[in-house]
Amino acid sequence: MSIDGMAAYDGVEGLPPLVRRAVETARQAGFAPSCRPEQGRLLYALAAGAEMIGETGTGCGVGLAWLASGARPGARLVSVERDAHRASLAAQVFHDHPQVSVIGGDWREIHRDGPYDLLVLDGGGQGKGAEQPADPHRLLRPGGTVVIDDLTPARHWPPRFDGVVDRARMHWLDHPGLDAAELRLGPDLAALVATRRFAADQ
Repeated sequence: MSIDGMAAYDGVEGLPPLVRRAVETARQAGFAPSCRPEQGRLLYALAAGAEMIGETGTGCGVGLAWLASGARPGARLVSVERDAHRASLAAQVFHDHPQVSVIGGDWREIHRDGPYDLLVLDGGGQGKGAEQPADPHRLLRPGGTVVIDDLTPARHWPPRFDGVVDRARMHWLDHPGLDAAELRLGPDLAALVATRRFAADQ
């Protein structure tokens, strides 16, 4: 989620209908932090290759709507939102999409439906602050992809945040079980995309 995510939709045309519904729900709820269109387009593209998709931090469902709009028939999507009211609003957005489940609770609830082909960590599990990062070996199938979004683009190596080395970002970039890259989505926006490596005997 981006702090000013909703403002980024002003004047944007051609949104998938489900995304428009989620954006309107977020606006009516006064929930400004949402998945920006640049992030959404990335999620839309990645969802097409996944059968099982997970997300932490549903918000009002904007990012989940991008994922569901890009997902192929038969894919299943699970998202966890810690705020009960927002979880309820998001569930209403997807009331006619039985392949989408919105769970209220701590981000760790995402474990119960894994492993995933695609996992978007936007509301827990990124390893920011004192939080332990999610375990990709537990949550991702071999070859599965994890996305850490809403980052400012790195301009140094190692990447920095608030003047110090960004330990959360380095966790994913240096993880021995992942092939990771930072993608610049806009002048002020980046995402990490990492794929779980296959074991040598697979």
